[in-house]
Formats: sequence, structure tokens, C-alpha cells
Amino acid sequence: MGRQQTNRSDRHASPARRAPSPARAPQRARSPAGKRVASERVDTAKRARARQPSAGERRGAQRARGGGSGGDGDDDDDDDDDDDRDELREAPVPEDLSRKIMRQARAQQEEFEADAPKPAARRGGGGGDDDDDDDEYDGQEEAGWEEEVEEVEVDEADEALLAKLMPADSGARRTLADVILEKLAEKAADAQARAAGLDGADGAAQAAQLPEKVVAVYSSIGELLHRYRSGKLPKAFKIVPKLANWEEILFLTQPRTWSPQATAAAVRLFASALNPRMAQRFYALVLLPATLDDIDENRRLNYHYYAALKKAVYKPAAFFKGIVLPMCDAQCALKHAVVVCSVLSKVSVPAAHSAVTLLKLTEMPLSGAQLLFLRTLLLKKYALPYRVVDALADYFARFGEHEGELPVIWHQSLLVFAQHYKMELTLEQKDELKPVLRAHLHERITAEIRRELFNSACRGDPYVPESDMLP
Repeated sequence: MGRQQTNRSDRHASPARRAPSPARAPQRARSPAGKRVASERVDTAKRARARQPSAGERRGAQRARGGGSGGDGDDDDDDDDDDDRDELREAPVPEDLSRKIMRQARAQQEEFEADAPKPAARRGGGGGDDDDDDDEYDGQEEAGWEEEVEEVEVDEADEALLAKLMPADSGARRTLADVILEKLAEKAADAQARAAGLDGADGAAQAAQLPEKVVAVYSSIGELLHRYRSGKLPKAFKIVPKLANWEEILFLTQPRTWSPQATAAAVRLFASALNPRMAQRFYALVLLPATLDDIDENRRLNYHYYAALKKAVYKPAAFFKGIVLPMCDAQCALKHAVVVCSVLSKVSVPAAHSAVTLLKLTEMPLSGAQLLFLRTLLLKKYALPYRVVDALADYFARFGEHEGELPVIWHQSLLVFAQHYKMELTLEQKDELKPVLRAHLHERITAEIRRELFNSACRGDPYVPESDMLP
């Protein structure tokens, strides 16, 4: 009996004495150095298996030690199952399957490395860990776009011709400082009138001025935004859109001195937090002057300003009223309009807002910016209301009385209008355009405009399938 127990204990202990078989690690993408290390480990495991006795030899040794006792049959079956599992684990993976696994792992690793953001130094703000991720701006998230995006090329002949057509008394742009100083002066006058029998001039000054602590805090934030590159914005800056006097507070940070990255981050914040009316003022008084100044200084637009313009379209009504229409009102240069039109051509804009903007553009005097925006919006091929189509037809028909040469961009705009809206025009409207085409002839474009207008159906005509139309 004692001998049988001894044999059983030996058999139960024998699996523990066996050297553990090396488990195959899951395949994953490795660097060349990692592949060499993995190959050396596989060779070591093979040599270790070669020195180990086979499963049959181990079973024979166990039977010899156990003396063939009949009561150990169940234990022998368990050992056989363990040995079979060991052999399955030790079986090599087929070469073709191994290549497929390595190929898939390498593709996943490359995709992961491409999506992983590069670490950037956090120099931007004093926000805490509980700040929203949406308020964080990573200035290096678009590698290769750090310097600039848009280099402006404008035809000098068209620019000179448009300069002659523009009125000479086009007003200068109003900056944020001008607007805020006027507003502060008005508030000071009102406060002085209200405080006239109470505290005198001291009461008016107190009503018109901000606390010294507020001035100090936001002045320091302005210095920080001047050096801002990436990271979280300060918490005190994030609450500015929620303040009733946000324009005065924003003036303390001196937006004209912000870095391009700070301007882009501020646009992300204000476009999300402000209503369309307030966002319109922010675009017109902060984003637009910064964009135009950068184009004037570098003759190209920094990528961060370009990204800020694209983000500003998040509020389309504010974008058109705060950027597009003011540029046309101020008779801005063609190089400025080219950049903003590039943004418009790359983003989706609601058709209703585009239609309203086209209607407003037809009511403005002729300018290069007006024609560029007109052509860009027409190229979107939106279904326009008849009121807008009629306004566009009347706009082009008015040039029949215009004396002098018209720029090429005017002919291009009329061609785009004829190509996409020729079947929305009435026969009378097409007839009104005939004297315009005779008065302003372009050697290449006018013939194409005639072909589009006078070889197509008109509004109200019965539908004729294209297969039945004459070639």
C-alpha cells in the first residue's frame, strides 16, 4: 500500500518536473531588431524541445515507475491528454498562415502609428484637468501645414480694371479697438448723465471702467495668447463668450497681437458658444482683420487662419454677414477674396444661406470681391428660388448700359450662371441679355454663353426629353 501511494505521488509530481513547453506569443508587427530577437527566441525554444524526451518516452518512464498498477488508469489518461495538448501547442504554425498574420499585424501597426498624434509641448494655458477636450487646440495636429496654405495669384490686368470701376471713397476697415472705444465712450456718456446728481464724474468713471483685477487678469491672458502655440486655453478666457460685456473683456486681451494658433483656438470656442448674431461680430472684428493683415504681410495665408475660416462656416449666417458681405462692402482687394473663396469652395454651406447671400451680392456695386463670391456660390449648383434667379438675371442685364471694358471674371460669372441656370430663365430674360453680350464681347467666353443660353429650354416651356432634342 505504501509503495502504491509512493508511485502515485511520483506520477502526480512528474508533470511538475517536466520543463514547461514554450507558449507561442501572438504575432504582432515588430521592428527589424524585434524580428531578430524573436527569431533567436524561436531557435532557443526549438533546441529546448530537442533536448526534452518525447511524449511516448515520458509515458514509458511513468509506466516503469508505476509498475503497471491497475488503479492508475485514470491518471494515465489525464497525462495522455496533457501530452496531446502540449504537442498541439508545440506544433509549428504553417508558413503561409504566419505570413498572413505578420502582414495583418504590420498593417494594423502602421495604421495605429498614422493615427497617433505627435506629442506637443503644452505652452498654452492654465486650464485644469477638468477642462473640456473640445476647447483644446493642438497647433501641430496637421503636420506639414505649419507655414502657409494659400498663395495668391491675381491677374494684374483684371485688378487694375476693377480698381478703375470701384468707387474712390471706399471706407477703411473698422477694427475691434475702434468699435469698443466708441462703445465705451457712449457708455461713459450715458453713465455720466445718469449719475449727474449722485456721484458726479466719479460715478460715471466707475460705471464706465472695469475693475482693476479684471483688467490685470485679461491683460496677462493677452500676453499668453501672444505666445500661444497649443494646449488648453485659460479658464478665464473660456467664460468670455458667456459675459454680457464680452466685447470689452475681449478688447483687454488685444486680439490683434494673438498668434495664429490662438486665433484658431478662439474661433473654435466662440463659434460654438456664441449665437449667430454675436458670432457675426466676433468674425467681423477679430477673425477678418487678422486674416486680411496676414495676407497683406505675407501675400499668403497661414494655415491656422485658414483652418479658423473653415471652422467659422460652422455658423453660416455669421460667416456670410461677418466676413463675406463686409469684404464686399469694404471693396477689399482680389487677393483677399481669393483666399476666402477658396474656403467656401471646400466646405458645404446650406443652400438657403447661399441664396440669401447671392441676393445681397446682386444689390452691391461692382467689385472684384463681389464677382469672386458670386462665381464661387454659383459653382455650388444649388437649387435657387426663382426670386434669386430673377435677381441674378437683372444684375447681369444692367450691364448693357455700362460703358467700358468689363473684367474677365465678370464674363466667367455670367458663363457659370448660364451653364447651371439657363433652364430657369424666361424667354424675356434671355432676350434682355442679348444686348449685354453684344456690348461686352469676349473672344472666347461670349460664344460659349450664347450657346448655353439660346440652345436650351426656358422656364415654363413644356418638357422635352434630351433624346428628342436636335444635336
